[in-house]
Amino acid sequence: PEAAAAIVTCGGICPGLNAVVRELVNMLHIYGIKTIYGIIGGFKGCVSPDTWIELTSEGVQDIHTQGGSILVSDRGNPPHIEIAKSLASKNVRQYFVLGGDGTHKGAMQTFDAMQEIEYECSVIGIPKTIDNDIRLLDTSFGFDTASTEAAKAIESAYVESTTNANCIGLVKLMGRSCGFIAAAATLAARVVDVCLIPEMDISKDKFLDYVAEVMRTKKQGVIVVAEGCGDTILKSNGSTDAGGNKVLADVGPYIKDEILAHCKSLGIPCTIKYIDPTYMIRSVPSNAYDSLYCATLAQQAVHA
Repeated sequence: PEAAAAIVTCGGICPGLNAVVRELVNMLHIYGIKTIYGIIGGFKGCVSPDTWIELTSEGVQDIHTQGGSILVSDRGNPPHIEIAKSLASKNVRQYFVLGGDGTHKGAMQTFDAMQEIEYECSVIGIPKTIDNDIRLLDTSFGFDTASTEAAKAIESAYVESTTNANCIGLVKLMGRSCGFIAAAATLAARVVDVCLIPEMDISKDKFLDYVAEVMRTKKQGVIVVAEGCGDTILKSNGSTDAGGNKVLADVGPYIKDEILAHCKSLGIPCTIKYIDPTYMIRSVPSNAYDSLYCATLAQQAVHA
């Protein structure tokens, strides 16, 4: 049989996944690859080849206008030797993996398993992280879109804080180990009083005193906190999810309760409107910049 290609998306969703899939399919067709499989359900789907779908240029024509992944992402790793055998059974010679750090570790393990069964297949990783935490890249795909959507959440928090008496708009944004989305959206919105990111050494007492002073003088405020502060200001219990990522403590409600208690102890009137747009900023389609970036990444992956 003719050589085939396969594409899989793993981990959390991110703006631009469908744009990458679309361009991979189109570029592979240009190279003459007639059979391109879409693996449904992440690495778990790799061992269920009967669930794979065949991707065509016509079928992916409009998918870049949709959020999420048409291939249905998932976390978790079945035995990589089984993944290698499944790919071999379908004569897959180019295997494209879209995912983050854990996903790429898994892709390397699948490649090693292919060597064990003496099966020749190129494994091409396309890095996906909405947090923009890859040191070798200026930006990762989806980050620009996510930051734009995050700024909208901050603007909503500002409206709440300025049109309700003695009010703080508190926004928790994505960013497990870095605060790029929180920082970028804060700088874009221009209305934030405090932005907390995991890279900072944060004194909780100084933070609370500053927030109290803001409420005493301005009687409104906007605070942004990155989710990664759930492992700095707070400490997680050390558990991990199916993808091997540390489960973080939920810093948003904690910050909210601490601010309310501190202001109450000082006799400062305060209410908080809490906004967590996590799934809103990652589930939207990619914007113009990210769509172009995704197309370029996909084209270069196939060229490789």
